[in-house]
Amino acid sequence: MFTTRPELVGSLGMVSSTHWLASQSGMAVLEAGGNAFDAAVAAGLVLQVVEPHMNGLGGEVPIVAWDERSAKAFVVCGQGVAPQSATVEGFESLGLEIVPGNGHLPAVVPGAFGAWMLLLRDHGSLPLREVMKHAIGYARSGFVVLPAIADAVEESADLFREHWPTSRDLWMPGGWPPAGGTLLTNPDLAGCYERVLREAESAGNDRCAQIEAARTCFYEGFVAEEIDRFSRREAMDVSGVPHAGFLRHEDLASWRPTIEDALSCDYRGCTVLKPGPWSQGPVFLQQLALLEGFDIDSLAGSPADLIHVVTECAKLAFADREAYYGDPTHVDVPVADLLSAEYNARRRSAVGETAVVDGLHPGSPGGRAPRLPQLPEQPQARAAALGEPMTRARAATHPGDTCHLDVADRFGNLVSATPSGGWLQDSPTVPGLGFSLSTRGQMFWLERGLPNTLAPGKRPRTTLTPTLALRDDGTKLAFGTPGGDMQDQWTLPFFLRHVHQAMNLQEAIDAPTWHTTHFPSSFFPRDAEPGHLYVESRVGEETVASLRRRGHLVHVEDPWSLGRVCAVARDGGGLLRGAASPRGAQAYAVGR
Repeated sequence: MFTTRPELVGSLGMVSSTHWLASQSGMAVLEAGGNAFDAAVAAGLVLQVVEPHMNGLGGEVPIVAWDERSAKAFVVCGQGVAPQSATVEGFESLGLEIVPGNGHLPAVVPGAFGAWMLLLRDHGSLPLREVMKHAIGYARSGFVVLPAIADAVEESADLFREHWPTSRDLWMPGGWPPAGGTLLTNPDLAGCYERVLREAESAGNDRCAQIEAARTCFYEGFVAEEIDRFSRREAMDVSGVPHAGFLRHEDLASWRPTIEDALSCDYRGCTVLKPGPWSQGPVFLQQLALLEGFDIDSLAGSPADLIHVVTECAKLAFADREAYYGDPTHVDVPVADLLSAEYNARRRSAVGETAVVDGLHPGSPGGRAPRLPQLPEQPQARAAALGEPMTRARAATHPGDTCHLDVADRFGNLVSATPSGGWLQDSPTVPGLGFSLSTRGQMFWLERGLPNTLAPGKRPRTTLTPTLALRDDGTKLAFGTPGGDMQDQWTLPFFLRHVHQAMNLQEAIDAPTWHTTHFPSSFFPRDAEPGHLYVESRVGEETVASLRRRGHLVHVEDPWSLGRVCAVARDGGGLLRGAASPRGAQAYAVGR
């Protein structure tokens, strides 16, 4: 089978990520004697520099990892929480019915740095300087502007000029958006990293003490102080009115990343591992539980049949996401029932020969009555009804996407991580620090009584969802993709093709893919397109026609446009494999 790139094979190390510089930096750490955890942190920090429209130092990251020494998988939760002063009543007092998608109001505690430091301290082996130097180097000396970065700045240029001067000063040198392919530096971000490193090294020579000092510097020192100061200033947002934020120094100082057990399900000789229901992860597991009742081996020979069944199962799993997912430290999420064979056997009976196009149909796990959020009126319609003009802040809501990285080392460790948030186009740059704050709070609902209703100290239910899969033959697989609500839809065909059709990693990534937008978007303004199905044109005209006959509202997209899956694997004999999607022309796997 033709592939756009070879599946890489090696024995020392393998890194796959959504940017070649991050992949190469991770590999450099492995070459220097580091392990997969060291390499993942180095690559993650580099992604904060070179993909600022996709993630940043002010963002978040969930991590699923395998530690060969303990022969155990674990999850690092780097998802920050809502500020203590962020309440439903607080938003209502501002006249808001939905959390804005940009500006200061949706900011949550930036969790990525804390999560990376926790992973490095407890599982890494190299000094802090060795893993930070690559990110510092690119921020200080410059990185090539991706076309997508140039587009993000261009789309936000008027907002930056008129309302967000700190973003203008950083991202529009000379007053104009940078051109794709040019070199851009971020001296404030470099200075931030360097000061954190200096203060960390002043704690002495002990590696763990340095890493803890870096965390303290960020969450209790100058970084937290500057974030507090900036959040108190008003900034224009999509509501058309400038607002100050809720995030304060004490919110950062009191937050810690956590180590959690992974959720799991068994599927065709694999144990698949995901983060909990504060993420989107259980959706992937429930889709597999639903698909257990179908003959996927036979369906694989008929693309239309396979796409139909997988899409209809996705509608069921995502309906349950909307009705039941939230931060399990605040609400009781019936995860065991949602993933049980009995429950999904009942749910599976709803998959028929024709597409469901009439909205969401959640189930009743454990006998619970489902409750779906009331979708808000679209902002354009609301503005028109009120006779309000669409301000540039309203018009310039282009939620950022996400990054992904996977690492496998010669020692048997694997890491899968999906960094996101802190997008340059959705939050004004914090002065002197060179990064933006996460707007992940837009995923909360302001409607009371929902599992994902806003509450102080609560994690928003995100779309971020890295994956590990442990095969019975000893192979361990790490994979994921950017894509918001589509993440667990784009990785599922990859996984099914790898398991059922024995495609190698690159073959499974390259094969045509699809997704549905049947359910509400997790992002402002929470729009939904019931019955809509997006497919890459490579599925073929006959497949498209068949899907339309079944009632799917099919959109035919460019042939290489959906998903940016990355993957690495280690087999029982110690061979390492890696692959990355050609879509987007920037993801790469490296290894030897």
